[in-house]
Amino acid sequence: MHIRFTKMQGAGNDFVVLDETQGRLGLTTAQYRFLADRHFGVGADQILTVRPSPAPGLDFEYVIHNADGGEVEHCGNGARCFVRYVRDKGLTDKSTVRVKVQQGEIELRMNPDGRVTVDMGAPVFEWERVPFNPIGLISDQVNGWPVFDLALGDLGIARVGVVSMGNPHAVQRVDNVDTFPVLAQGPLIENHQAFPNRVNAGFMQIVSRSQIKLRVFERGAGETLACGTGACAAVVAGIRQGWLDSRVDVQTHGGVLTIEWAGQADSPVLMTGPATSVFEGSIDVPDTL
Repeated sequence: MHIRFTKMQGAGNDFVVLDETQGRLGLTTAQYRFLADRHFGVGADQILTVRPSPAPGLDFEYVIHNADGGEVEHCGNGARCFVRYVRDKGLTDKSTVRVKVQQGEIELRMNPDGRVTVDMGAPVFEWERVPFNPIGLISDQVNGWPVFDLALGDLGIARVGVVSMGNPHAVQRVDNVDTFPVLAQGPLIENHQAFPNRVNAGFMQIVSRSQIKLRVFERGAGETLACGTGACAAVVAGIRQGWLDSRVDVQTHGGVLTIEWAGQADSPVLMTGPATSVFEGSIDVPDTL
């Protein structure tokens, strides 16, 4: 199968973007995995697919597959690339679009400075919706919000706040993200039995009430240069525990994302950051892998 693609990145989180507005490509899990492979395919953290509007009031459908080929619920950095893609390709001339994602709808806005703001929706704290099973875990309260201790064997205990931003996140505060054993702890947290659908592991260093440093070990992708939903989850966790103000700059290895949350459970989280096209191309995808 010969397909065209666009390579994009948002704060270093990189994507292969596919246009299915004129028809489905019908790619398999193995074929998505091939596209994401940095040696044999194009190379990407996620594959983003643009599909036609599935319902009135929506402009498009937005589908995300991780580098391991599995479909996932949400990707904030990808959402910013999504809106730049549909505008650059002439698929819409709107500066604000609404799109369907796996578990709801999100609104995306192109700003005059070229950055993109995404209304990520309200955070989810109900355990069954994350999903998260805290039975058997030691827990505590920080500023009235529950945190949980995850046993990681020889690597000790990770004390995490749990929240979903359309996909599940476990966020812990660390003293120094540069020296913390992210690559060792990340897979253990991702696959911890308390998370039936696995989880994204966030490692947050607080610089001030309006600035943090963040590394994220993403479910199905490993550590990425930036994670949009991870930045949102970290700021929400920090605000809930009383450490952060309502507007926070998140420094990732790939760049800065600005996250805003009013602090009420039903308040949407707003994320603003860059979205850049890198190159376009075409590739032959094997029919069987």
